[in-house]
Amino acid sequence: MTVPTSADRQLPAYQMLIGGEWRDASDGARLITVNPFTGKSWATAPDAGEQDVDAAVAAASAALSGPWTAMTASERGACMRRLAQLLRERGPALAEVETTDNGKLLREMSGQMASLPDWYDYFGGLADKIEGATPPPTKANVFTYTRHEPIGVVGAILPWNSPLLLMSFKVAPALAAGCTVVVKPAEQTPISTLAFAQLFEEAGFPPGVFNVVTGGRTAGARLVSHPDVAKIAFTGSTESGIHVMKSAADHLARVTLELGGKSPNIVFDDADLDAAINGVLSGIYAASGQTCIAGSRLLVQRTIHDELVARVAARARTIRLGDPLDLSSEMGPCATIEQLEKVMLFVERARADGLKVLCGGQRPTAPELAEGYFYEPTIVTGANNGHEIAREEIFGPVLTVIPFDSEAEAIEIANDTRFGLGAGVWTTDIKRAHRMAHAIRAGSVWVNCYRMLTYNMPFGGYKMSGIGRENGLDAVHEYTETKGVWIDLSNESRDPFVMG
Repeated sequence: MTVPTSADRQLPAYQMLIGGEWRDASDGARLITVNPFTGKSWATAPDAGEQDVDAAVAAASAALSGPWTAMTASERGACMRRLAQLLRERGPALAEVETTDNGKLLREMSGQMASLPDWYDYFGGLADKIEGATPPPTKANVFTYTRHEPIGVVGAILPWNSPLLLMSFKVAPALAAGCTVVVKPAEQTPISTLAFAQLFEEAGFPPGVFNVVTGGRTAGARLVSHPDVAKIAFTGSTESGIHVMKSAADHLARVTLELGGKSPNIVFDDADLDAAINGVLSGIYAASGQTCIAGSRLLVQRTIHDELVARVAARARTIRLGDPLDLSSEMGPCATIEQLEKVMLFVERARADGLKVLCGGQRPTAPELAEGYFYEPTIVTGANNGHEIAREEIFGPVLTVIPFDSEAEAIEIANDTRFGLGAGVWTTDIKRAHRMAHAIRAGSVWVNCYRMLTYNMPFGGYKMSGIGRENGLDAVHEYTETKGVWIDLSNESRDPFVMG
């Protein structure tokens, strides 16, 4: 907990949403959130303790046996579609809040907010299409069918890089399935989630269906371990995801984990180089590299290595760093001072390993950027896949270049990682494109594009990049239990000592 100063007490003070009521933390503790562009505090939120989490889970549990469950699936879907409409109206304001909170470009946040209603329209439309089955009978005079029922209270734990988009990956299918939700945003960026929560009553959701608790590790640990939370949907680092899974296992809560990545962006010598360069830039410098799907390993066929790297570096040197609220800015700051320091350490160790920092590799010197958590777009060359900078997730604007000779070698390098979240392939050979897409062990493979997501395509990782999938038709079933029902149609008494 950070103790607010007298100046902090003059900042906008947000409250949590629990059971339809706006509340402070039970002990009055507050978090201070910092604008990464200015390095200054800009708002405060409650720092929830275990008692507050318990109250939110109790409210969500009560809503499961209240009017939310009494609604038809079509009525629940209608609430979600009203929420989508409200998001279309309030999206620009939410984009500004999220940009101020986490430092990502307003031009990116505006795009995310413009697409956000689609999640609630899509999953709202699925709400009354979650159908069971009637398996053919294998026994005389028995009728069987299945039901998909809501799993219960869902705990959604969010990262700081795209809170509302990644929250919707979880909340939209959970609501469609008939679950209730307790959301805990990252302690560094709680404000946009609280602003979003203000729409739920207006959209017609009963109290307790959607709850938000803001806080740090204490709140997160209690939500994960709470015996009345049936499922945890988590996005964050692999190390944190492992802790979440271990804690949830104590009461056998289900988990969906969307974790880290070290994604390869692979450019073959037959690629459209102009398109590939744009894709490389998008993969690592959009969002200042603070995205789990960052294409942080650039694998380049040796025959075009020097040309491609020189052109990427030339463009990287011209990327405009600036105020993320300025639509002409091309890259904003790191979200926190801790993240900036982590990025700096990785690059310092790469230099110590004898690798070449081709461009960037330091904080910018422009006076107007001095207060923000900026780091220059950076390219590291001379690496192989064994170097730390090619194996560990940095979560910053740092690109590691690795040459390859053959398709087989590219596949070997791409798959030589503990992660498996995303990959890019740049080639004009359609046969190679399909071979690569099938051979790479990753949950998403983009061919001649990069960093594309949508509500009806599954998203998640192989290996230590996660468990389960978000988005798409099947995501709803991540939030349901399947029940088999047996109806005896005969009038006969059965032998009690013979099964079936």
